[in-house]
Amino acid sequence: MSESAVITKELIFHRMFLPMARRCANQPCTTNVATGETRTYAQHLDRVGRAIGGLRSLGVERGDRFALMMLNAPEFLELSHAAMLGGGVVNPLNLRFAPKELAYVLRDSGTKVCFVDAAFAAVIDAVKQEAGLEHVVLVGPGAQNATHTATYEELLARHEPLIPEEGDESDPAVLMYTGGTTGLPKGVLLSQRAQILNVYHFAIPMQFTRETKYLLQTPMFHAASTFAMLGVPALGGHLIIQPMFEPAATMRAIRSYQPTMTTMVPTMIGMTVAHPDFTPDAFAGLQDLAYGASPMPAVLLDKLLEFYPSLNLWQAYGMTEASTGLTLLRPEDHRDGGALLRSAGAPLPGIVLSIQDEDGNELAANETGEVCARGGNYMIEYWKKTDATNEVFRGGWYHTGDAGYLDAEGYLYLVDRVKDMIVTGGENVYSAEVENAISSHPAVLQVAVIGIPSDAWGEAVHAVVVLRDGANASEDELIAHAREWIAGYKVPKSVQFRDEPLPLSGAMKVLKRELRDPFWEGHTRRVG
Repeated sequence: MSESAVITKELIFHRMFLPMARRCANQPCTTNVATGETRTYAQHLDRVGRAIGGLRSLGVERGDRFALMMLNAPEFLELSHAAMLGGGVVNPLNLRFAPKELAYVLRDSGTKVCFVDAAFAAVIDAVKQEAGLEHVVLVGPGAQNATHTATYEELLARHEPLIPEEGDESDPAVLMYTGGTTGLPKGVLLSQRAQILNVYHFAIPMQFTRETKYLLQTPMFHAASTFAMLGVPALGGHLIIQPMFEPAATMRAIRSYQPTMTTMVPTMIGMTVAHPDFTPDAFAGLQDLAYGASPMPAVLLDKLLEFYPSLNLWQAYGMTEASTGLTLLRPEDHRDGGALLRSAGAPLPGIVLSIQDEDGNELAANETGEVCARGGNYMIEYWKKTDATNEVFRGGWYHTGDAGYLDAEGYLYLVDRVKDMIVTGGENVYSAEVENAISSHPAVLQVAVIGIPSDAWGEAVHAVVVLRDGANASEDELIAHAREWIAGYKVPKSVQFRDEPLPLSGAMKVLKRELRDPFWEGHTRRVG
């Protein structure tokens, strides 16, 4: 290895996390809300090293994929850090995948080892053979009757801590599956460089320290948790890990552990504020509250600003492919109010945005086009999908599929989607996935799936269906049918039946804008 390579490899987890873990050896790294147990940085790093040894014993080397399917837990963090330190490529599974999606993702990724907790052991057991899994490791108590190679604690006990030598910034670290335009999830392959660079992108404006206590309640399999999982420990903070979001549990955790920061999608905030046990002191002690994935309803934002005038509010916009952030609306922007509250913020340090027309020409300020971006935090590729990768990076820019404009000061305003995608409760849903599921019902002749406004979810999945002549099917029947094929959050919340055919363009594509327009009248922002 050349001397210059040794000097310039700062964008790898070894250099960010290991020095801090040693300096903070006796300080708390994680607290498990479910058990109350706190582990220090020394204990956490010891378990991460043993996990890497266990992965090696199961045949997982640097670059090989291993999967996690479990609720939020310190063990999830340990295994994610094991991947970042060269123990393999972590494949965090969406807990709401339907069995068919789950089997496809495991098979497509070439995953041979899966770590699973009691809540999902039966699901993994059911797809293990079809997915080609060779080893299943049970994490935490319960589910001991499920077929497995070992328990996680047995695996740790068998091995001494192992931290592999530093890899390269270009080494893949995460393979995260997101919705697919063809109806199947697609894998987003992320490098060390992309992951660590985006930690810096957020750390510069947000200024976390060793005093930060972060309540992690967004799902750890989700891109929204990436900064917390990598950045907070790398900066010496304390992660308080809640197994899953539930309003009453979140309020208890804030009162009990006094975190200084948390992240919630607007749906989570709305559910908490609407809970019968909510009182204004529920978020007392929080210094920073980040949100994203969908716009904050104005009424809810007004309530937060009224109840917590000193609370720092941060809105982030991004996507899995960007590891995950592109823009940030800062606390001073929220307090200024006015038009900025409708924006998605200004680009993070190191991110360049461009608004382009269909021919790739850059548009002037306040002109609407497709939002395109450049930055070192983008994915390596869509896993085994060269054409899709080339298409999304055409012209040297990442094409987000969102339509918007930049104002004269560089703030981004989103107005619509170019991609046929719906964001509901912070989760991306590609219409094709839902349409494929519904169209497999024998009574369905045509189907178009769109996003419609929802106070609870930002956007709700809505299906417009034309039935075959003489056929009958109810809304409940089609929803139940879809649930057999796709994850619950992708299933339509409502179904509308039409007697006339769906409107088509000259290219014989469904004119979804015509179907959406009536629902979005009166809304200033056509992106939920």
